[in-house]
Amino acid sequence: MRIDLSHTANQDLDRRDFLTSSLRACALAPLIPSSYFQLSASLSRSLTKDERDSMTPARVIDELKKGNERFRTGKMTRRDYLAEQRASAKGQFPAAMILGCLDSRVPAEIVFDTGIGDTFIGRVAGNVVNDDILGSMEFGCAASGAKVILVVGHTACGAVKGAIDDVVLGNLTGLLARIKPAIAATKYDGEKSSKNYVYVDAVATTNVVLTMAEIRQRSPILADLEKKGAISIVGGMYNLATGVVKFLG
Repeated sequence: MRIDLSHTANQDLDRRDFLTSSLRACALAPLIPSSYFQLSASLSRSLTKDERDSMTPARVIDELKKGNERFRTGKMTRRDYLAEQRASAKGQFPAAMILGCLDSRVPAEIVFDTGIGDTFIGRVAGNVVNDDILGSMEFGCAASGAKVILVVGHTACGAVKGAIDDVVLGNLTGLLARIKPAIAATKYDGEKSSKNYVYVDAVATTNVVLTMAEIRQRSPILADLEKKGAISIVGGMYNLATGVVKFLG
């Protein structure tokens, strides 16, 4: 019987190459910067209850900041969304509740580089609150254990422009009325017009701050959780041009 020694040698080389590559990967793993990782410790599953519960509100905010940094620098996490979908099918343990604007250019999951099961997401034009949004926040934090409520406004907000221009259009009229207190509360010396984007952004920022205050005022449950340190209520302004989220206290 003849044995093909060249084939056997090639197999040995393939095994050695595989082992060498594997060892190199193991050696390099500790060198991967921690900022690469997001809320879940694994890139192929969602947050577990133990992982979420071990995080402080400050840690969750820090991870959201890191996620936005990855997004804006083009270094987003390579996720296995199908694995995350399967892992979260029987339960979810999100770390944050993000209230954002309806605007199609501000998808929170992408802007903060989060995966399936990492965050609760609420979206409404002008990122305003009503009873349904507040109830959803109470579910997300008091019932489900999320550690952070993040209200995210953005530059060049169409809803803010509509409120400045006193737009009247069906049910939108009542929604825009929720933004108008921010117009009155914004101190600005320049042209107060929807065509002045600096002014629009100033009103949008004020609107985020007032929304945070309204959450505390209208939800004793969430206000109490914040006083106890169980959650943090924070705001942010997303810049459409740069991709940067500026966090507000």
